[in-house]
Amino acid sequence: MRVLLTNDDGIDAEGLQTLRRALLTVPGLDLRVVAPDGNRSAMARSITTRRPLWVQEVDFGDGTTGFATDGTPVDCVRLAHLGLIDDWRPEMVVSGINHGTNIGDDITYSGTVAAALEAIVLGLPGIAVSQQSSALELDFRASTVYHFDAAARFTARLVEDLESVPLPDSTLLNVNFPGCPPEGIAVARLGKRFYRDELELIESDPDRPARRLYRVYGEDAAGDAAERDTDITAIEARRVALTPLHFDLTHHEGVRALIAHDLTRLLEEPVDPRS
Repeated sequence: MRVLLTNDDGIDAEGLQTLRRALLTVPGLDLRVVAPDGNRSAMARSITTRRPLWVQEVDFGDGTTGFATDGTPVDCVRLAHLGLIDDWRPEMVVSGINHGTNIGDDITYSGTVAAALEAIVLGLPGIAVSQQSSALELDFRASTVYHFDAAARFTARLVEDLESVPLPDSTLLNVNFPGCPPEGIAVARLGKRFYRDELELIESDPDRPARRLYRVYGEDAAGDAAERDTDITAIEARRVALTPLHFDLTHHEGVRALIAHDLTRLLEEPVDPRS
């Protein structure tokens, strides 16, 4: 199995390196790493189209190497798929381990999840893995202390077992680990996040009155306490959250409702009431 490992925290990130070492122990796995050369968190599905991409081979110091690029997480997957590595194309994409959870609405911003989404766009299985910090917060800014070993071991075993996992085609697994020894596994739907964002004026430029510096984002996003069986409640219960995701954003009930509404009548020329 040819597996591409990438992330959005950068090729030197502890989460990626811990997972890389765990994946190297899987028998028969041909692992390659293509990752950003620095932090690209919250890049979502951004791609680089207006300039070429720099790529540099990186020595990991254990007899293996990877590739660092100044592109986005999705760029990393595309580079590998399009032939960056001679005579090698990925058969699976693993993204992570992200420093901080990617749960609920956060997945729409996440570069970690975006890389795994690119895998299923290309017809490949994808796994996105994220880890809560030891502070057990639902954000990613309260702590810089992470313990990735358990998540890395679990992911390596999941990759090894993925062919027997009853996962439909064009579906990725979004995996979130609690920041403590897990007390079980929950296969859960996405939850709803509430963001406490505020627009805060930080400073004004006295020489350019029209130019001001703002802080936009708040510190701690919370989950909906009324919801049950979500990835958010799973993490709060100190369980590993597994959520299958797919790329079909179509609201199928909405399609049927709009067809029944007969929107073609809006193309007709309006009748002049005076005629």
